[in-house]
Amino acid sequence: MGLLDTQIESVQSAMPFRVVGRIEGVTGLGLEASDLSLPLGAMCRIDGFGGHSVLAEVVAFRQRHTVLTALSEARGVSRGACVEGLSACPRVWCSDELLGRVVNGFGQPIDGGPPLRLCVSRRIDGRGVPALQRRPIDRPVATSIRAVDGLHTCGTGQRLGIFSGPGVGKSTLVATIARYTSADVSVVALIGERAREVKDFLTRALGSEGLARSVVVVSTSDDPPPLRIRAARVAATICEYFRDQGRDVVFVLDSLTRLAHAQRQIGVTAHEPPTTRGYPPSVFSLLPELLERAGNTERGSITGFYTILVEGDDFNEPIADAVKGISDGHLWLSRALANRGHYPAIDVLQSISRVRNEVIDAQQQRAARRVLSLLAAYQEIEDMVTIGAYRRGMNIENDLAVQCRPMILEYLRQEPDKPCTLAESRQQLLDLEAQISRTEQALRAQAAKSGG
Repeated sequence: MGLLDTQIESVQSAMPFRVVGRIEGVTGLGLEASDLSLPLGAMCRIDGFGGHSVLAEVVAFRQRHTVLTALSEARGVSRGACVEGLSACPRVWCSDELLGRVVNGFGQPIDGGPPLRLCVSRRIDGRGVPALQRRPIDRPVATSIRAVDGLHTCGTGQRLGIFSGPGVGKSTLVATIARYTSADVSVVALIGERAREVKDFLTRALGSEGLARSVVVVSTSDDPPPLRIRAARVAATICEYFRDQGRDVVFVLDSLTRLAHAQRQIGVTAHEPPTTRGYPPSVFSLLPELLERAGNTERGSITGFYTILVEGDDFNEPIADAVKGISDGHLWLSRALANRGHYPAIDVLQSISRVRNEVIDAQQQRAARRVLSLLAAYQEIEDMVTIGAYRRGMNIENDLAVQCRPMILEYLRQEPDKPCTLAESRQQLLDLEAQISRTEQALRAQAAKSGG
């Protein structure tokens, strides 16, 4: 979308007249206003006591009242307080000056840096690229993680879910991807994070080098639920701005689960009926709306990495199950691996990239299948090996899995500050396959000699 198109859209969606209402009551997070004829998603200002103003968003209609939820602390709001419409649709200003900056859910800098000179206003409630206008996923994108780039290679424009329980290393993993990816721009949305962890993420995990080519959108856990939803949409809109400039963008959202929790709170305020484990229907419409904004166009691309914090390490809980059906693959982080000090704690047998075979050559496909088959074979006999009941010489494939396991684990382990390029990951995987082949030949020769 060009500059002229965005300006025309801004004029068309502007409010042609002043809309004013009055607060009639408060129920939980909901503020009920009368005589307020505004559409869903419109932004309002509520004038409270002491000159304190509160920003709010229209989320529902109930009988003759308009229901709003506050985008900031609802301090000083009283019955009869004046509510004035500010904009009929939510927007954010974008420019290249966003690179290297940390902004809030309104797109305003919070890093103490200079003001931004912004030039393009875009709606944040956009939709994904139409299906027939998408370019096929046919080239890889580097994550710098050897276990991913070698065995479950991601494609440019893919949407990948990263599933894990708390404390298994997902934030470190996504920071490594954002910092070392081969894409032109990284946009990181920290949704519902603890305030303490935001600074650590920026300084330790992402670092100055990664921040220089990134835009970080932050909405912490103490922000109102609508602001957390808005921050995610703002981040997706910033991705689309850089994509339309012809750049390849990596979009990292941490986490979808906390975003779903925010939408659940809004749904309760709007009196939506709970459907699955207390989640209202709007949660399951928000997820595809956001995930479908990633993908390839004729101009550029958005590759999405979305973390899902599974409850009780349950891979089949509602949000995880819904994301698996929408995304183009997933990475499963294992607590058992994390407890052994194995980083990244990716369970490659439980993970999948649905576009892997479209973005790598046949030689790498063969090598990846060989490594995964040996890991699967070892998993079947792991208990026997652990208790010392396994007997060598009964099955060549099992013997090979046991003997090659140390070299496979060495390939899968990687320090966060030691990135690996796509070419390096591929070559090391092929070298690993060659080692496996030599080991297999030696085992078969030994078996033939023993049989003789």
